[in-house]
Amino acid sequence: MIRTIAITKDGKIVKDVPPEMLVRGQYNWFWVDFDVPEETEMALLSETFHFHPLAIEDCIHTLQRPKLDYYEDHTFFVVHKLDPKTLGKEEVDIFLGDSYIVTYHNKSSMEVDEVWNRLLLTKTLKKWNPGLAFYHVLDKIVDNYFPIVYSFEDALNELEDNSKGKSMELLLDQLFDIRHDLLSFRHTVVPMRDLVYRMLNSHRLTTVLKQLEYFHDIHDHLLKLNEMTESNRELTTDIRDSYLSMNAHETNRVMKVLTVITTIFMPLTFIAGLYGMNFQHMPELQWHYGYFMALFAMATIGGVMFLFFKNKGWFK
Repeated sequence: MIRTIAITKDGKIVKDVPPEMLVRGQYNWFWVDFDVPEETEMALLSETFHFHPLAIEDCIHTLQRPKLDYYEDHTFFVVHKLDPKTLGKEEVDIFLGDSYIVTYHNKSSMEVDEVWNRLLLTKTLKKWNPGLAFYHVLDKIVDNYFPIVYSFEDALNELEDNSKGKSMELLLDQLFDIRHDLLSFRHTVVPMRDLVYRMLNSHRLTTVLKQLEYFHDIHDHLLKLNEMTESNRELTTDIRDSYLSMNAHETNRVMKVLTVITTIFMPLTFIAGLYGMNFQHMPELQWHYGYFMALFAMATIGGVMFLFFKNKGWFK
């Protein structure tokens, strides 16, 4: 589907203008959105708008790294939005010129829709231009990163509290899943941060230079997102180390108790083994009270050793 918005010289909005009419220069500026385009609609990129073949190739063959490319009469941007449920990357391609903006995406974009509807409802079109429309789209994409980071923090807080009493194995599995998601998220945020930084330090993007303070704000948001991501990754490391330390401590405590029990039974086993050899010349075997005295000696030795280890604090 292709949809268009054209802004006339006197500041009025005209919707659904045929693309071939837009390029004739009779409008102040225009916005064309290729929303999940068909093959016949893709051809307009070259036949009507005459964009560079390399930029068109990047649109068709996804998924490209966030970047910008300079061409003779336009600048081509690749930005990434994220699916909040799957964290899958979705590419949004943008052609930006002095008098137009063209957005291209193979999946429906909530961010583009929001800015599109906002432009249709605005009453002060004098402030709008292609650079400002580009800013709002990019700003919406970056703003939608924050709920994802907050969901990571909520999940980590839940793991840290473990109020539901989950097993250690399940907690570690969930923790490593979060670490993997944070790494995937970082692989989106860092290239986007570098892209905006490159935009801010470019002298060729006249449309961006007019709204420089706005794009500085986006860059600040990306820096904050990167810091939050790194902080959460460090938190996962701390939680992992804490769980492993607790697990090792629990294992050591169990091993200590088992060692004490084994140590107590060692002399008892020796006595039982000694008098279980059944040699003929063992005087104690013929003693009438030998069995009871052996039990008494074993109980006494076991009790004394138990009290000794208990006083040493080995059962705590």
